[in-house]
Amino acid sequence: MLIRRAPAFKASEVTDYRLYLNRREFLGGAAALAVTPSLATAAAPPGPAAGQSLPAARNQKLSIPDKPNPIKDATTYNNFYEFGIDKADPARHAHTLRPRPWTVQVDGLVHKPKRFDIEEVLKFPLEERIYSLRCVEGWSMVIPWIGFPLAALLKQVEPTGSARYVEFTTLKDPSQFPAQRGSIFNASGLDWPYVEGLRLDEALHPLTLLSVGMYGQLLPNQNGAPVRLVVPWKYGFKYAKSLVRIRLTADIPRTSWESSAPQEYGFYANVNPAVDHPRWSQATERRLGEFLRRKTLPFNGYADQVGSLYAGMDLRKFY
Repeated sequence: MLIRRAPAFKASEVTDYRLYLNRREFLGGAAALAVTPSLATAAAPPGPAAGQSLPAARNQKLSIPDKPNPIKDATTYNNFYEFGIDKADPARHAHTLRPRPWTVQVDGLVHKPKRFDIEEVLKFPLEERIYSLRCVEGWSMVIPWIGFPLAALLKQVEPTGSARYVEFTTLKDPSQFPAQRGSIFNASGLDWPYVEGLRLDEALHPLTLLSVGMYGQLLPNQNGAPVRLVVPWKYGFKYAKSLVRIRLTADIPRTSWESSAPQEYGFYANVNPAVDHPRWSQATERRLGEFLRRKTLPFNGYADQVGSLYAGMDLRKFY
């Protein structure tokens, strides 16, 4: 499992956003580009207030017993490259994201394609699950996600017999995402929109979650509002954020990191501590808030639940 690490930057104290990156430069860069129409337009009303309560009963069967990290960890130390590559960038810049109005188109190889409004999405039976999140840089944290099984949404559109994969596409709107405004802002080098994918059986697994909240509240902007993917046995870059389209396909989707570095990023992204990255080991991880590193578990600790999905596969080849 060869995984490339994004350029390393300290997530320490930084200059205030308004001084760090002049607002006029942002607006000038955006005006110079053709802005892709978004589902959340410039005239959109403000989204729900930050921290709005989102009650959900905990699913103890699908939760791990570990104590969750403090909410400050999960909301100030993130990978969300549309806002920048520094771990503090999402929290600093996410006020530009407008999570209302919002819709998610579900189409492709389905019998009943449908565009779901976010308010309709929030009416799915919600539950809280405590999952561990493991990132390729060697850090991890435990988060109480709120959402519902992706399978519940896919059931409504009725996949056809030829559907084999599910492609996830995130919002492309340079007016909301600084890194989409051109190479001067896009230090990650990714093309936009961000695209991820799963096999259909992975997408239908009970652990696979569409998350609309965390820590008892609506999903914060910096964590992928208003709806994101959570696949706990895979590395965090699989967790596509701010979703606008879910498309079922017969062929394997070409994901963003595969396109950026195919020799290092594979489609599956299953946590496999036995395979080292060329520049560092994946055998251990550091959970945020802990000094000592801990042993990384196969499939991020979910091997009993998902190991059978990959029976007979060479997990060094299909990384």
